[in-house]
Amino acid sequence: MTDADRIVAEYLIETPAAPEAVAETMAAEQSSGTLSRISGRIDRLRAQAAAEILSVEQIDEVEAPSLHSAYLVRKGVTGPYRRARVRLSYPTSNIGQNLPTLAATVSGNLYDLGEMTGLKLVWLSIPRDYRRRYPQPSHGVAGTRQAVRVRDRPVFGTVIKPNLGMRAEDIAALVDRLCAAGVDFIKDDEICANPEIAPLSERVPAVMEVIRKWQDLTDRKIMVAFNVTDEACAMRRHADLVAAEGGSCVMASLNWCGLSGIAALRAHTPLAIHAHRNGFGALSRHPLLGMGFQPYQSLYRLAGIDHMHVHGIGGKFADTADEVTAAARACLSPLSEDGPDDAVMPVFSSGQWAGTLPETLQAAQGSDLMFLCGSGVLDHPSGLAAGVASLREAYDALRQGLTLEEGAHDRPSLSTALRFFGG
Repeated sequence: MTDADRIVAEYLIETPAAPEAVAETMAAEQSSGTLSRISGRIDRLRAQAAAEILSVEQIDEVEAPSLHSAYLVRKGVTGPYRRARVRLSYPTSNIGQNLPTLAATVSGNLYDLGEMTGLKLVWLSIPRDYRRRYPQPSHGVAGTRQAVRVRDRPVFGTVIKPNLGMRAEDIAALVDRLCAAGVDFIKDDEICANPEIAPLSERVPAVMEVIRKWQDLTDRKIMVAFNVTDEACAMRRHADLVAAEGGSCVMASLNWCGLSGIAALRAHTPLAIHAHRNGFGALSRHPLLGMGFQPYQSLYRLAGIDHMHVHGIGGKFADTADEVTAAARACLSPLSEDGPDDAVMPVFSSGQWAGTLPETLQAAQGSDLMFLCGSGVLDHPSGLAAGVASLREAYDALRQGLTLEEGAHDRPSLSTALRFFGG
């Protein structure tokens, strides 16, 4: 078996035991097992199926454990607790084309091993041939740009929160105002999917009537991401409704639909899938527990998503600027080395406005991004049109090599945004 047939995972671990010995336990637990050998034939099969230890690098030691382990307490084992980076490789033949089993292989019981007082999956490398077993993005970066007819700047959008009590007709009226204001993209809030006050059966036709009207008037195609988060069968029905009304995008909450749910949605519809990662902090925020963004987005990109939320720089969430930057660049990089161009569009959101655009463009190393501003558009003192204009004016100023402050001298919407949101 060659390297092209193996998936490589990198972990940050903490343990009072020798990291090399724990790496052996990890490899056995997630591949060929820990049972005693029975025969020579079993030995041969074990060699084919076994995970391989590629490297173990001890980083440091600490006196107190990050996480409690009843196993270590029973054994009377105490510190120091060694932290190390461990790289393992797994044969793809153990997995097949099976996303849940891939996730179970590279994570699974590792988090529960008694020797561990910390474990985090920090990197996942997918071989090119294995990547080809899974769908490419239906739209991705290029397809999304084509759909909204935006070629040389970020896709500027906003968020509607129907859970404020808005009915379908109220939402359609707001969408009408946003279309008039010149927005490129509108999405539902993650906690509003199919509420009784504005069910998708009413919301989708009402909103799409407005979208079709503006397309006829201006030839602009505003993309709306309808939140279809639900059970798998229901998501397929919701996607069919969006498609029947001429829509181009659906949104789903990844962590609550799961890999199988997103894969089933991808297999069913050609619509763009706007992937919302709400709840990801439960997996990622502890430095020695869970999963980093790079392996997380790798798994869901194999499921076939087109856009992926990365939070925002200077926003309301806990991510550092470096974490947001790394997330955006992961989305824009090929999933496999020497593999196809399968980039997905990073979606910056949470507390974003014209003033956060410079760092955002640096993070994405260009304009291939979606920049969603809730308050930054909806609460602009001069109105919705000025809110959208402030984003375009900010980008125009930056493209001319000006600072936002320099550009604001003859760009009134940007000037007002800087005073109002930046004060």
